[in-house]
Amino acid sequence: MGITAKELAKKLKLSEAAISMALNGKSGVSTETRRTVIEAAEKYGYDFTRISGRTKNCGSITFALYRKHGAIVADTPFFSELSEGIQQKCKEEGYKLNIIYLYGDETIENQIEDIQYSDCIGLILLGTEMHPEDFAPFSSLKLPLVLLDVYLDNVQRDCVLINNLQGAYRACDYLISRTKKQPGYLRSSYSISNFEERADGFYKAVRAHGMSSSKSIVHSLTPSIEGAFADMSEIIQRQEELAECYFADNDLIAIGAMKALQKAGYRIPDDIAIIGFDNLPMSSYVEPSLTTINVPKRYMGEMGAEHLIHLLNARQFVPVKLEVGINLVKRRSV
Repeated sequence: MGITAKELAKKLKLSEAAISMALNGKSGVSTETRRTVIEAAEKYGYDFTRISGRTKNCGSITFALYRKHGAIVADTPFFSELSEGIQQKCKEEGYKLNIIYLYGDETIENQIEDIQYSDCIGLILLGTEMHPEDFAPFSSLKLPLVLLDVYLDNVQRDCVLINNLQGAYRACDYLISRTKKQPGYLRSSYSISNFEERADGFYKAVRAHGMSSSKSIVHSLTPSIEGAFADMSEIIQRQEELAECYFADNDLIAIGAMKALQKAGYRIPDDIAIIGFDNLPMSSYVEPSLTTINVPKRYMGEMGAEHLIHLLNARQFVPVKLEVGINLVKRRSV
């Protein structure tokens, strides 16, 4: 005869209420405790048919967007495609999905506590704006967690992201090969780890072509179309030196800068060539269409959700770093 819930509580030295919450997939216990209870119940032959409607996917998955600078906005194409990938995978596997914002301010501890004591069984954290120190409040969170679009040194959590260095290197290599000119850099004015990695890739490609990194003209622009347009317009008005070709940290910066240059009478790519990063839908519609690095955003979302679901059912945890491949999309701006 199999073990009863009461006997299981005594064996594990837990309350009967905790055993009940764990077996029924209710909030109130940590994921670690829930897993321990389920494993013990299976080991000692607990009769799971006693639990009405029990499924493996009790509780919900939370997709949290961490905001620090305000660069992450829910209605951008990047977020939309990423979110669609997560939603699709959760739907296929029968999990409910909640999407929330987390703000990197003095309320972050309370925000994390709200997640801990909700029906959340796993967290996908969009950490685009995060640095290692920003993760500290999450370190005590007793939930399976997958970091999306960022890798943080010394953080023992799974992450899914792209190879930003490789992508920027390929973009700059192509730009130099096509133009035979010293490339300039349209760099984000926001400090984001992805952009730091892209900077490394840019300068690595410059050096690989026998050029001096110090000779590349760098402009610091806001990472949005409107912000980049305004910043580049001011640079042009101040008559600062311009490069004959540019790599931009993302498509929004590239498009904003293109519009400012065109308004000032420059022809793209005849006078100044530009290459972006992300391959947002609008990149194919601007005139001229933007050469860029394609990021498989929807697929990255699917992989994030798929790996989190794997963690929910795993008996062992070894942190992994999953890098999704990128490719160059050649259009008319170079």
